[in-house]
Amino acid sequence: MANLRVIKKDVVYLVNEVISDCWVYTFFNGDKNKEEVNKIVIDAIELGDNIFEQINHYPKDDAKTTKQHFAALNAKLLEGVDALFERLSALSK
Repeated sequence: MANLRVIKKDVVYLVNEVISDCWVYTFFNGDKNKEEVNKIVIDAIELGDNIFEQINHYPKDDAKTTKQHFAALNAKLLEGVDALFERLSALSK
């Protein structure tokens, strides 16, 4: 298992990338789809908060359970970020 600090930095980095891309979209497109972009930013923040909550309250029973918990969290994070990027990409079309 990686250090918790590294895992948290990865979560912050990915959430910030989504938010940064939303800002870039808003900069280039002005008020077009502004409400939907704001929803994507809010969803990104909620995803990050949810992941952080689960990181801070991981099962400490045994190493196998902990490892499975963090593997599931990693998959959830990547799926969530990918879905947010796809939503933003759909607005660009």
